[in-house]
Amino acid sequence: MTTRTRSGTARTTFTFALITGAALVLTACSGGDPATAPAGASGAPAAAKGALPAEDVVSGVGKNEAAAKLLPADVRQRGSFTIASSVATPPSSTYLPDGKTVVGVDADFAAAVAKSLGLELKREVVGFEAILPALGSGKYDVGTGNFGVTEERRKVIDFVTYINDGQGFASRADSPLTAVTDLTQLCGLKVAVNAGTTFERTLEANKDRCAASGKKPYEVNVFSETGAVWMSLQQGRSDVVMNTINGLRYAVTQQKNVKFLNEYRRLDVGFAFKKGTTLAPAFQAAVNGLKADGTYDRILKKWGVEASGIATSQISPPEIPAPKK
Repeated sequence: MTTRTRSGTARTTFTFALITGAALVLTACSGGDPATAPAGASGAPAAAKGALPAEDVVSGVGKNEAAAKLLPADVRQRGSFTIASSVATPPSSTYLPDGKTVVGVDADFAAAVAKSLGLELKREVVGFEAILPALGSGKYDVGTGNFGVTEERRKVIDFVTYINDGQGFASRADSPLTAVTDLTQLCGLKVAVNAGTTFERTLEANKDRCAASGKKPYEVNVFSETGAVWMSLQQGRSDVVMNTINGLRYAVTQQKNVKFLNEYRRLDVGFAFKKGTTLAPAFQAAVNGLKADGTYDRILKKWGVEASGIATSQISPPEIPAPKK
């Protein structure tokens, strides 16, 4: 059985703030830019608990002329690109207390690439599930939301990779689980995930493993908001959370009585584009230019995700294989 919960952005993130203690004041971070709240949201999400890093790692980025020359003529002429961003939790993405400014790994890389290409970045915050379809329709040029590169997505979306993150698990501190290396360890449990993610797809695609092992199937509790995912864990309505490795590592430092279990699998993460985009070569050259000038490593260090570094940016590389278990 799949439980699907749809909650408003402001409500769920406010509740998440109550669970974690309070939404602490954040210091200003570089690379952020004003963003329009998602349609239908009654207010912007509260800031996550804990002060975020304030290093300015983007403002000094200069224009990469070689990368800029790869831009399609229409984009170069208009001097800007539109980006649809999903905002969830640090270190990938979050808001400053103004409720408009988006900061995080995604924001810093997007801002750095924009400066490299000599373009203005125009951001709109969009629900995670809506971004990839919106790219396909041409509504936006680029999408960010810690999008893992999968074979299913590569059929309809082009990617330009900039980090390596992936899938992991967390639980309440009193859980007997110490690691999830085989999905059959989840049999009989309730697993909380965000809607439209690789986590949801992975769990749904492997449900039959429990029956094949003579065990009770696990339940997949699907939520639109990350705050609701954690609330379900804290309230005992879910036993395990499956989310991004970096997001889980951060989240467990901000909440009481939860623990990071383990990394399950790694995935390349990239900027998302409409299939057949002419923007990909310029973005790839910009990311590789950031690696060459040291900006890339400074962004990773700022957010404490050095383990997510990649050797070189690629355009829609093959999906990293899942564990065989």
